[in-house]
Amino acid sequence: MYLLYSFIYTIVLIFIFPFQYLKRPRKNRKGWLKEKFGFFQFSFYTSKSPLPPFAKGGYGGIIWVHAVSVGEVMAALPLLKKLKERYPSKGIILSTITDTGRKVARKGAPKGTAVVYLPFDIPLILNAVIKRVRPEILIVIETELWPNIFRAFKKKGIPVVVLNGRISEHSFRGYKRISFFMKRALSHVDIFGMQDEVYAERIRSMGVESERVMVLGNFKFDTKPPSQIPEWSEKIKGPIIVAGSTHEGEEELITSVYSELKKDIPDFNLIIAPRHPERFKEVEDMLTLKGISFIKRSELETLNFELGIFRGVIILLDSIGELSAIYGIADIAIIGKSFRGYGGQNPLEPAYWGKPIVCGPHMENFPIIKDFYTQGAAIEVNEEMLCPTLKELLMSPDKAKEIGSKAQQLYRKNTGAVERAMEVISKYIP
Repeated sequence: MYLLYSFIYTIVLIFIFPFQYLKRPRKNRKGWLKEKFGFFQFSFYTSKSPLPPFAKGGYGGIIWVHAVSVGEVMAALPLLKKLKERYPSKGIILSTITDTGRKVARKGAPKGTAVVYLPFDIPLILNAVIKRVRPEILIVIETELWPNIFRAFKKKGIPVVVLNGRISEHSFRGYKRISFFMKRALSHVDIFGMQDEVYAERIRSMGVESERVMVLGNFKFDTKPPSQIPEWSEKIKGPIIVAGSTHEGEEELITSVYSELKKDIPDFNLIIAPRHPERFKEVEDMLTLKGISFIKRSELETLNFELGIFRGVIILLDSIGELSAIYGIADIAIIGKSFRGYGGQNPLEPAYWGKPIVCGPHMENFPIIKDFYTQGAAIEVNEEMLCPTLKELLMSPDKAKEIGSKAQQLYRKNTGAVERAMEVISKYIP
């Protein structure tokens, strides 16, 4: 079965490889290519040896953490900090798949962390990487399930641990179709530390024994967004609605609501933050085509406006890594991918700041949102009710503040997942 998987994976890789290579900036292509084939350039390597000094003679000395993209990297940051504090003499590798994830990792990971692209899931490459690097443990964040990677590490006797685990409803249905194979792949994982009981039950139903599954909570409750609010945001005057991590079609919906609300509340501002950087230009073109005035975040430093000039405007947040801090200046937060998308985006960042959260009907990827709804810490609306709901919150700041306060209380109540994860890790790394 692994031979069949490897064959299919390789065939697919041959077809998508040129696109994956060419879509990256020219200056990044060489490094990406090397690392995807397992040739890392660690700062803690010596010029004479491909191995860190502390790894010679056996496996140990390096903790390998994998986080696929921005969201997973952000969730991993508090864990990386704890790992660095508890194991200061060990090297830490943080692998990602996306360019945006790599950028956030390099900016936010503890000093000395080696940030790399995850190698291709091909046994020949993986075996060579493991032989050179000799990691002590592999920690996978959230839902990255790579059969050959799990198998290669386990064959070398290296523990594999999934932490902050989650399986979306969509992924779960897909995995169930190949449950006969996934059961074997998951057998190579020592522990699944899941975010909640819903995800834990899903992993059990895929054939994982109960003794290998535990509920640890969500790392994102332990992730503190950047406390430094960008200076440019101080120029915005009037109420602010932040539409975070929006997906295709949602920007049109939200700007239509914006135009309607402006009739009664002319001085409120809207910040739109598309989830994927490759859509920045698409959203910009949509706004231009509709004749909607807006300001791009990337141009703010070049605009010589006086303090207070931003009032009743739309700002397109065409930047990476700022959304978490921008929620801190919001009066209302709208969660993207919950109206026109499927599954929703992370509602915990605005909850950290104590902001009222407004979601569409599709938050399937975040079961925790049900607790927010039942405790009055968030509001679920359909497209028709989005405008009147936002209007009510803007006109009733005390009500908005009460909802935000409940969200913040619920956030604080659920902290501690990283400490519980460290207890699990300590069983494998004394």
